[in-house]
Amino acid sequence: MDNPAEDVLAGVGPRLRALRRTRNATLAALANETGLTASTLSRLENGKLRPTLEQLLPLARAYGVPLDDLVAAPPTGDPRIHLRPVRRSGLVLVPLTRRPGGVQAYKVIYPPAGEAAAMKMQTHEGYEWFYVLNGNVRFVLGEQEFLLGVGEAAEFDTRIPHCIGSADDRSAELLALFGPQGERAHVAPGGH
Repeated sequence: MDNPAEDVLAGVGPRLRALRRTRNATLAALANETGLTASTLSRLENGKLRPTLEQLLPLARAYGVPLDDLVAAPPTGDPRIHLRPVRRSGLVLVPLTRRPGGVQAYKVIYPPAGEAAAMKMQTHEGYEWFYVLNGNVRFVLGEQEFLLGVGEAAEFDTRIPHCIGSADDRSAELLALFGPQGERAHVAPGGH
């Protein structure tokens, strides 16, 4: 094969088969999860069907891997992560992870206390861990209130009513890790 695109696509089938076998999943179970037929999945794995984006997207979601991993996209030579900030409820969220599922990392920027909407208590499934990068943070957890400064961290069960915001007239910047239901962040001292 002299076509680089064909070379990339030829490797998709074996990667799909290896991922399915690693999960000990049957073609029927994967078909049920992705909405693709077992026949289509088999033909993709055997290289008898050229994969399309519409087929690869549900497979990437099912396996919890980026699309680039399924096609073994060649490196671009650029190691930078191109972050796309999202504004939500007055906050700026900068996603730092790209893989679906598992613990997600964000840089979160809270507006100054005077500019922010009133802090509202919230609850949801999961765990959250945050580290204060800049500013002062007012953190309410249940009936307790905490003031955290630069270098301080907190971890909590998000099913407990909570709210987080800047504590003063400066914005506050946090590094936050959000884990799905019951999954906690494991941060070991000394890099172990």
